[in-house]
Amino acid sequence: MGTPDFAAAVLRGVLGAGACQVVAVYTQPDRPCGRGQACRPGPVKTLALEKGLPVLQPADFKSSDEVARLATFEPDLLLVAAYGMLLPQAVLDVPKIMPINVHASLLPGYRGAAPVQRAILNGDTVTGATIMRMVKALDAGPILAQRALTIGFDDDAGTILSQMAAMGGTLLAETLTRMAAGPILEIPQDESRASYAAKIGKAEAEIRFDRPTMDVHNRIRAFSPKPGAFFHVRLRPDAPPLRVIAAPGRPESAPGGTPPEGAGPGTVLGLADGNLRVACADGVYRIPRLRPAGKKEMSAEAFACGYLGKCPEGASPVCGPDDLDTMATT
Repeated sequence: MGTPDFAAAVLRGVLGAGACQVVAVYTQPDRPCGRGQACRPGPVKTLALEKGLPVLQPADFKSSDEVARLATFEPDLLLVAAYGMLLPQAVLDVPKIMPINVHASLLPGYRGAAPVQRAILNGDTVTGATIMRMVKALDAGPILAQRALTIGFDDDAGTILSQMAAMGGTLLAETLTRMAAGPILEIPQDESRASYAAKIGKAEAEIRFDRPTMDVHNRIRAFSPKPGAFFHVRLRPDAPPLRVIAAPGRPESAPGGTPPEGAGPGTVLGLADGNLRVACADGVYRIPRLRPAGKKEMSAEAFACGYLGKCPEGASPVCGPDDLDTMATT
């Protein structure tokens, strides 16, 4: 049971290991997407169809008929990874052995919907994957296996989720092999160490340049590539602010420093080594690429030329002021 890329990578790992026979795949109903709003299959459904596996897409499990249909497969196990749907106790009771979940944190820390994003947002340097028995309480079941993963300085949510998915698929396959050999140890979670990773909201993705550079760095990484961390810049006094998504860059100075003299937080200072420099509470943050609202991602040089009027010699600005130093984010 799963839906996005993360779950597809887990399914691929299980199928490749041959540790069990997958008799059916459950995934969320196809969603309208793109400008045409055409329904497209998700990553798990696409992979399952390629492998010739039965695919079921119930809207929910409120109907006893859906629970009964699941029971007709007589599963030993339910393997769940980023399914995106609440499973009632009646579903958890279906498998002969147990329902198992792949969770993207080292439980009991970061229970909930956005463990990777929350870990990066908090500046953590280590995360990991947990294989656990599912219970009715959110991510509270006993632990069957865990494996740690380092969060590098330049990692974002996308890179960590990709690594985590591959690692989670491998760890799940190893766990299934152990279960086939005999009883497996189940370790209860320490409730005193539990923390919650709430679903991310788009409003949280707004960059606050009045914060230290490392806070800015962590926020941009936590919301990259989706939904994207953003700020607003006012191109002209009589124009509404432009919403701009920033790609992860780097702090220019060590934490605890000071912003350039006379430059308030959010002031766009210019270009350096192909990066847009923005003043923060304790220094300067360098942004390599930006995506204005409704446009494709572009280099900092292209953004500076096309929107801020600061172009390389011989190029012509599209719009914006003549002096980058007067520009400030809002």
